[in-house]
Amino acid sequence: MSDTVFTQVTYDVNSLVSHIDLGVIGLPDIQRPFVWKNAKVRDLFDSMYHGYPVGYLLFWKNASMSDSSAIGVDRKQVVPSLLIVDGQQRLTSLYSVIKGIEVIRKDFSREKIRIAFNPFQEKFEVTDAAIIKDKTYLPDISVLWRDDYDLISCYEDYLGSLQETREVTQSDKSQIVRAITKLQSLKSFPLTALELSKDISEEKVAEVFVRINSKGTPLNQADFILTLMSVFWDDGRAELEKFSEQSKTPSDRKPSPYNHYIKPFPEQLLRVSVGLAFKRARLQYIYSILRGKDLETETYSEARRVEQFEILKVAQAKVLDLKYWHDFMKCIRTAGFVNGKNISSQSNLLYTYVFYLMGRTEYNLSGARFRKVIAQWFFMTSLTGRYTGSAESAMESDLARFRNVKDGEEFLQILQNICNLELTEDYWKISLPNALATSSPRSPSLFAYYAALVLLGAKALFSDLEVADLLDPAIISSKAAVDRHHLFPKAYLAKLGISDIRDTNQIANYAFVEYGDNIRISDSSPEEYLPKLLPSDQDVVKKMYYWHALPKNWQLMDYPKFLEKRRELIAKVIYDGYRRLKSDHVDKTTSTSLSLSDLIKNGETHMMEFKATLRTNLHTNQRDPRMEFSVLRTIAGFLNNNGGTLTIGVFDDGSPAGIEVDGFENEDKMSLHLINLMKSRLGVLSISDVHIHFEDFQSCRIMVVECGRSTKPIYYKDGENDRFFIRTGPSTTELSTKDAIEYQRERF
Repeated sequence: MSDTVFTQVTYDVNSLVSHIDLGVIGLPDIQRPFVWKNAKVRDLFDSMYHGYPVGYLLFWKNASMSDSSAIGVDRKQVVPSLLIVDGQQRLTSLYSVIKGIEVIRKDFSREKIRIAFNPFQEKFEVTDAAIIKDKTYLPDISVLWRDDYDLISCYEDYLGSLQETREVTQSDKSQIVRAITKLQSLKSFPLTALELSKDISEEKVAEVFVRINSKGTPLNQADFILTLMSVFWDDGRAELEKFSEQSKTPSDRKPSPYNHYIKPFPEQLLRVSVGLAFKRARLQYIYSILRGKDLETETYSEARRVEQFEILKVAQAKVLDLKYWHDFMKCIRTAGFVNGKNISSQSNLLYTYVFYLMGRTEYNLSGARFRKVIAQWFFMTSLTGRYTGSAESAMESDLARFRNVKDGEEFLQILQNICNLELTEDYWKISLPNALATSSPRSPSLFAYYAALVLLGAKALFSDLEVADLLDPAIISSKAAVDRHHLFPKAYLAKLGISDIRDTNQIANYAFVEYGDNIRISDSSPEEYLPKLLPSDQDVVKKMYYWHALPKNWQLMDYPKFLEKRRELIAKVIYDGYRRLKSDHVDKTTSTSLSLSDLIKNGETHMMEFKATLRTNLHTNQRDPRMEFSVLRTIAGFLNNNGGTLTIGVFDDGSPAGIEVDGFENEDKMSLHLINLMKSRLGVLSISDVHIHFEDFQSCRIMVVECGRSTKPIYYKDGENDRFFIRTGPSTTELSTKDAIEYQRERF
């Protein structure tokens, strides 16, 4: 016979209730949201009354030492020797009804479950107003097990109430006594429990659970850790639950975790605490660690358990600190997300909170720059769905990068570098337009577009009201302030033979309009309604077309072609919004332009410079290092200020020169040449804040070098000398050593 991992034990209800009272059995659900409906509790008692089996209980023997102490468990007399794995709802039902105590619902409301019993029909019901009026029912069976209320008193009270409404025969009295006695004796009802060995792992426990209860809710590591907290740090679990409860409703003038983004559950907050405390996202080992287990020797230590709980305790205090919690919400708002309904994954938000807390509490970071980097990270994770799917694996990998970080600057640089690696030129031009080819109303790319509109200060289509104001969750009315309007109305598309929802409800067919405008547009064709709603001011129209990614003459376009072109333009708006977030260098000129041509028309500014060539002297028609120096000096100046855009292949007067004169085999070779120059002369760090791409300008091809705001000083290496440049108006200036030190003290 093979070795078993469990022993079978039979308890009666009375002993189970006593063990829970004493704390021998850890039953955390008494203090946790109860999910069973009252009718299911009724059915449990009905099955027991009629002698039917009600399933196994599954316990796990506590592996901690017998003399270990619990933390913050005043109501318990001993540390639980049995942890409940399966059967929590049944035990909670039995305990709450027999003891007559309240349960806590999912919304954190409290309720005393009242089950009624009809001795004549031997029938159970959930007590309601009609049952209370029906004197044939004992309205609350909990009285049968009260310490101050015996069986005779129950019988006499019930009989006296019944005789007020009807005549009671001797046969009735016998039935009443028999039924109530049988009901009261349910405390002797036997239940079978399987007690798992203390030495098996939580993975094995989960496997056992799944095998014997395939219809139950699968166990996860968070369940194990929360149960362990109930045993050894009950106050800690209570803090998580209180925070979760208070986040659900606004507080009346008292500090509260309530916000418009997330109503976290305890297990979600637990993940944040574990990530901060142990730099781990996978919880599979944390349970063993908190039990005091050495993962190498497989032995348990009381001292180790206490030490690990102390680490978790410190981290949780930071997680639940309202100062950090609400400042983090400002980071989310900074990222352009003004409404929790426009956040597709709560994991993205909570895991970003981990990094926020690391920056604030471990590297003493704060202020506008720190907030923007966290906002940039959240924007990236939301747009790419970084923590959607295999969230633990992705977060585990990210956290691993920070285990040996020495200072706050390095911390910020790692976050920004990861963002740069994810959001490449190919992502913006290929991956993102493809991701927008969906009709999903909760697409991450759609919500990123909303955020970009907020970041760019966009106004709703045909409106003078900003999208940010119309999305404000604090504004509540019977009708939404803003509607998602079909640019090509569904009824109009139906006339064209296009009726499939996957086609009509494409993201690229929607735009934000005020509720009243949406009603006026109704089912008209865009060719019909557009002239009636377009403003007369062409500058306003220009901005509107940019914000809402409307191709020129879109109302006349073939529908599939319109969708394709608009996806590309939406991706461009999202990119511009991210640039605004990533650095301070995107000014209003960028956010209201339709193309690079418009920017070039504005001439050279502190944010824009033109270079005719990268390496060729047009006077000698030879390669000239001075040309390369001029380009690198400008890039360094942008990086050391607030960023900017350098175009190569454009004369000083804004006319096209093209990149052909530089003589590169192709654009990739030209791009690689500039990157190598930057690595050699400006340092490797310089490339992380630079984005290189090529565009058509009039009849020529030009190189566009977009520079962000560097987090570290960028020097130009000139032999043995390091030269420091900044942007001053439409030119680049070299600072002396003294001025450079003073500038860096203020800037970095």
